[in-house]
Amino acid sequence: MLEAFIAATIMCGFFGIVLKKNLMMKIIAMDVMSTGVIGYYVLVAARGGLRTPIVLDNQPMAYADPVPQAVILTAIVIGFSIQALMLVGVMKLARDNPTLEISEIEKNNTP
Repeated sequence: MLEAFIAATIMCGFFGIVLKKNLMMKIIAMDVMSTGVIGYYVLVAARGGLRTPIVLDNQPMAYADPVPQAVILTAIVIGFSIQALMLVGVMKLARDNPTLEISEIEKNNTP
């Protein structure tokens, strides 16, 4: 059931990127899609009954792998920086164009 919700989130983001004509909506759809991908990765990497990898005594037990956590934190930071860069690009386009619709921007910039 959770996999279906995550897949729906990814597909909503994908179709938002493909079908929306407004640049702000495309950026929001890309953020929704990246959230779904991160959620899917967390779902696959999550396992119950594991301990944090801090050794307090010498008892053997199953520890959680810290690498997926580091990858997810890196993905979140990279996604945030890409989103900020896209928003700066949209702000620069908004100075020159009265609208953020792709068809209008193409019309205004076609020689």
